[in-house]
Amino acid sequence: MLRAAVVGCGDISAQHFAAIGALAAQGAARLVGVVDPDPARRGAAAAAHGVPGYASVGELLAEGGTDVVHVCTPHSEHAPAALEALAAGVHVLTEKPLAHTSADAERLVGAADAAWLAGRTQLGVCFQNRYNAPVAAMRDLLAGGALGAVLGAQATVMWHRPAEYYAARPWRGTWAGSGGGLLMNQAIHTLDLLQWLVGPAKVVDGRAAARVLGDVIEVEDTADLVLEHAGGARSVFFATNANGLNAPVTLDIQTESAELSLRGALTVRHGDGCVETVEEAGVLPGERSYWGASHQLLIADFYRCAAAGERFWIGAREASESLRLIKDVYARSYAPSAWV
Repeated sequence: MLRAAVVGCGDISAQHFAAIGALAAQGAARLVGVVDPDPARRGAAAAAHGVPGYASVGELLAEGGTDVVHVCTPHSEHAPAALEALAAGVHVLTEKPLAHTSADAERLVGAADAAWLAGRTQLGVCFQNRYNAPVAAMRDLLAGGALGAVLGAQATVMWHRPAEYYAARPWRGTWAGSGGGLLMNQAIHTLDLLQWLVGPAKVVDGRAAARVLGDVIEVEDTADLVLEHAGGARSVFFATNANGLNAPVTLDIQTESAELSLRGALTVRHGDGCVETVEEAGVLPGERSYWGASHQLLIADFYRCAAAGERFWIGAREASESLRLIKDVYARSYAPSAWV
């Protein structure tokens, strides 16, 4: 049984508490502590889960008795928390993004590789949408080769994040706290899927700007990209969190013999007229339908890998790819002093 602590008791921590609870019911995990610098949040989480609360990662680690830390902090705190835990030989599962700067991401890639070699200590990153059943089916179909080469792809993320969203957590709208806006907070999941499904990518063109909320935030609320993938296929991506509602993510991939369309469910239209559908699994407790419903699947897989000494497949190096694309777009859109 792995002993877990959640670092950061804000909104996203609910998914991690739920997943640890599910693993505890199977005898695979036990929550032993929570960390948050805010006394009210820390106290509420500690009381709700019946565990000690700590003001810092260092305070938690000094006591010993923790095998896994879940990093659910603001983006700027991901790298410091993860580096401290890895140095103590503690597994780390961090929320996306891997880090809020390219330099911190590079440090984490190196530290994660060293920690694995030294003691099979894991670092995993929560790109849970890879575990959604329709996405996994899409990956299998493309990898199988029967559909032919990928010719192109299109994706959209059109969500609603009003001014109140940023007022509730002021770090979200700043370069210093978040490292970016829409691309870092919401659209990174779909960029991750594009480069995972279609192949490693580079930015051909891309722009980001605060087109609606510029008087509220420093960072972008809208972005558009053209990517070129290994093998020559191109993809077009549009994202905004200034939409009037939270719409499902769309992802369409064209191959030589079929079109694969993701709208929650996956629809595959073959050239011979045959149509296949893969439905999305139900939303689990604490999750939202437009996010996908696979946090608990990813977390369970991470714990399985940690217990078995098998390296988790969505690690620092893998997670840095989508961050690299985002930082490329920022380089085309903002002065370097703003986003590096």
